[in-house]
Amino acid sequence: MEQHSTSEIESLQPSASASSSSSPSPSLENLMKLLRGKTDSQRLAGLLLVTKLCDKDNQHTILNVYNALGSTFLHRLLLTGMGKGGGGGDDANREAYLRLSVTVLAAFARVPQIAATGEMLSKVPLILEVLSMESGSSISEECYEFLFLVTTAHDVGVITLYEAGGINVLAAQMPTLSYGSNAMDLAMKLVQLIISKLPAEKVYVSHTSELSKMVAAIAKPFALLHNALKFEALHLLSTILSSNYSGALSAVLQSMTCNDWSTSIRVGIMDVLQNRVAPADKLQALVLAECVISIVGEEWLIGPTTLPDARSSFPADRCILLVLETSRVEIAVVLNELAYLKYETSKNSSPSPETFPTKLRNLGVAFSLVERIIKLISKFGENEESNSISTISESTSKKVIGGLNETIGVVLDYLQDAKDHGERKGDDLLACVRIVGSYLAEAPCACREKVKELLSYMLSVEGEDESSSPFYSVTFLLPMLCQITMENDGCKTFAASGAFGAVVGCLISLIHSSISRTEDGSTIFLACDTILNCLLKREQVHFSLDNPSTIKLLQALARWTEGASDPSVIMMASSICSLILDSTSEEALLRHPDFNTDNLIALSLLMKRSLVSSGQDLMSDNTNLEADLYQIVSSGYSSWADRFPHIKEVVER
Repeated sequence: MEQHSTSEIESLQPSASASSSSSPSPSLENLMKLLRGKTDSQRLAGLLLVTKLCDKDNQHTILNVYNALGSTFLHRLLLTGMGKGGGGGDDANREAYLRLSVTVLAAFARVPQIAATGEMLSKVPLILEVLSMESGSSISEECYEFLFLVTTAHDVGVITLYEAGGINVLAAQMPTLSYGSNAMDLAMKLVQLIISKLPAEKVYVSHTSELSKMVAAIAKPFALLHNALKFEALHLLSTILSSNYSGALSAVLQSMTCNDWSTSIRVGIMDVLQNRVAPADKLQALVLAECVISIVGEEWLIGPTTLPDARSSFPADRCILLVLETSRVEIAVVLNELAYLKYETSKNSSPSPETFPTKLRNLGVAFSLVERIIKLISKFGENEESNSISTISESTSKKVIGGLNETIGVVLDYLQDAKDHGERKGDDLLACVRIVGSYLAEAPCACREKVKELLSYMLSVEGEDESSSPFYSVTFLLPMLCQITMENDGCKTFAASGAFGAVVGCLISLIHSSISRTEDGSTIFLACDTILNCLLKREQVHFSLDNPSTIKLLQALARWTEGASDPSVIMMASSICSLILDSTSEEALLRHPDFNTDNLIALSLLMKRSLVSSGQDLMSDNTNLEADLYQIVSSGYSSWADRFPHIKEVVER
C-alpha cells in the first residue's frame, strides 16, 4: 500500500472551518468517484471524507460505499494498520490506518446485507487479533460491535468466532473493560452466543480457565450496575453456572484465592431480590444463588456485602433473609399453581405439556435453597462460636426459623390436599416430602400434629420413576424418624403409622443394592438405628412384631454381614436380629414358608461372630462405640438361647 505521512492524511480531512463555512461539501457522487479511484490515495481520501460527512446510520449510503470501495483495498488497509502489510509508514500512520479500517468495517457490519457476506466473516480472525493487540483502546468497542453483528448474521458465525480463538480473547479482554461500557455489553452477548450455540462439552471441558475469568468479569457489572446490563449479566451468569457440564468450572472457582466474584454475585442478587423486578428475574436470581452455594457452601448466604465501588452496603444477614423470603413466596405461588393445574383445570382447558415440568423446576430451585438455609441454621446451632457463621444474630435466627415453620406448614397443606384427592405418585409430592424431612430432621417437634396425621401418607409417596414400593420418601424421612423413635410417644406414632414396615422395606432395598456398601452406608445405619430404637421400646409402646417383613429383615441382615470385617456392621445387624429373635422361636421361624435351614445357619454364624470374636474385643474396651450393641446382643441371647437350640449349638461349639 502506498505510504502516507500523518500530515498527508490530515490534509485529506476537511477542516473544522471548512465544514462550517459556506463552501459546499463534496457530493456523494464525488465521494464515490474517489472510492472507485485507481490509486490508494484517492480511495483513502474518499474513506476519510465518508467517515466525516456520511450518516453512519444511513444504511443505503453505507451499502453504496461498500459496493464502490470493493474488498481488496479495505483488507490491505487493515493489514497495514496491523503492521502486516507492505510499507505502512511510521507508527502514527499505522495507527491511523487501523482506526480507519476498523471504523469502516464496523459501519459496514451495521448493514445486515453486508454483515452476512463471506468477506465480513473472513475478517473475524483479524478483528480478534486487533482486540488482543489493542487492549483498552478506543477502537475496542467497534471491534466488539463488528464481531457481534457479523457472528449473528451467519449460521456458522459462532463456530468461526470459536475456532479463531474467540473464547481466549474474550477471557483475556473482559477483565479490562469498563463494567458499564457498551464494549462489556457486546462482549457478554458474544459469550452468551458461544454458550448457547456450541456443544457444552466442547466449551466447558476445553475452556474451564477462560470461563472462570469470564464469570469473575461478569460478576462486577452484575453487582454495580442498575440498568438493563445488570439483568443481562444475571441471566448469563446463571446460564454458565447452572450447566450440567460446569463441574470443572465450579472446582476452579472454588479454588480461587480471591473470592471477589462470589461477593459481587451476592451483592447483585440482593439488589435484584429487594427491588421491584419481574418474577422471572427474581427466579433467575434464586437459580444463581443456588449455583454459587453449591460451589462455595451455605456460608455464602451471610458473607460480606460491601464492594469497593458500591454506593451502599447491606447488613451481613440481609442475603439469607432475602433468599429465604423470595424462596418462600416462590414455593407458595408454585404449589398453589400446581394444585390448580392438577385438581381444578378442566380437561377441555389443559395446560401445555411444558407447563408442569417448568413449575417443577422452579419449585426445585426454591426447595433447594430452603434446604441450604436449614443446613446453615443447623450448623449455627451446633457451633455458635464458628467464625464463618457467627454473623447470624439471634433475631435473624428467629426470623429464619419462623419463616421455615410457615413454609413447611404450606408444604404440609399441599400434601394434605394431595392425600384428600387420592394422589400418591408424583415428583412434586416427593419433593415436598424431602423438604419436610430435611426440616424435621433439625426440628422434629415442628408441626407435630400435622406431621402425625400425614406421616403414613408421606411414607407412601412415590416419585414418577419409582415402579415398586416407596423408597425415596422413606429415606427422606429417616433422620426425623430416627429422632422421634428415641421417645416413647414418637415410637407410638412410628408404630401406628405403619412406618416400621416402610423402614424395614427401605433397609432391605438398601442392603440388596449393589452400591449399598459404598454410597448408602450412612443411610443403612440410620435405618438400623430407627428400627433398633423401636425394638428396644417394643414393650412400652405395645408394638407387635407379627410383621411378615421381619423374616425378610433377618435374612437381609445376615446377608449384609457375610464377609464383613467392620465390627459396627456385625454388631448392628446382630443386635437387631437378637431383639427380633426374642419375640419368636426356632420352631416358629422354620414353619414360615420363606424361612429355611440355610437362613438359620446364617443367623447362627452371625450370632457366633458377634458374641465370641467381637465380644472379646469390645469387653476389653468399654469406650468402644459397639459396646452398647454387644450388651443388647448378649443379654438378648441369654433370654432366647434355649428357644433356638441350633443357634445355641453353633455359638457354644
